[in-house]
Amino acid sequence: MENIRNRRRTTRSKLYDAAVTLIAEQGFSATTVEEIAERAGVAKGTVYYNFANKTELFEELLRHGVGMFTDALRRAAEETAARGGRRVDALDAMVGAGLVFVDRSPAFTRLYVAEVWRTNRPWRDTLLALRRQNLAVVETVIREAVAEGELSPETDPQLTAAALVGMVLVAALDWQAFQPERTLGEVHASLSRLLPGALGGEFAARA
Repeated sequence: MENIRNRRRTTRSKLYDAAVTLIAEQGFSATTVEEIAERAGVAKGTVYYNFANKTELFEELLRHGVGMFTDALRRAAEETAARGGRRVDALDAMVGAGLVFVDRSPAFTRLYVAEVWRTNRPWRDTLLALRRQNLAVVETVIREAVAEGELSPETDPQLTAAALVGMVLVAALDWQAFQPERTLGEVHASLSRLLPGALGGEFAARA
């Protein structure tokens, strides 16, 4: 039974990777199930065995990818806390974790950023729920930083969380598309220098 579950996880992972790559390259409508199956190296029937249709596959793809992104941010915060770091240190660690995620999953990130702004998709509600879960991880740390006096009480946790995640995603995509000669460490260092301003100007810098 465990072998069967492992094989299914492996197959679904291949389908996710194939779908992400193809849809990022040519769009959802232009991508066929046959192409996804061929790219994944499986039979067309295997796609329908795992997913009812292409739309369900895409929804699961979003859950899978955004879930990994959210987990990466959460781990960064938890590991910082375990080392005794401050909440603002955790936020900086989250920036680094976000950059690593984009570096490893550029096609999914491009797809995710594009889909967030589309309002006529059948998976819109799913995507918005996933986005809220993703931002909530960052928002929680910001609220704790405010409560601990590390950030100004005037900080808007919801808006600031959206700004931080947006900054990471857009900066990382810009880095990969237009400045690929830069290292991940260089990009993280540049964003770290912007972090005090994003978190509350001089107050965050003194924290």
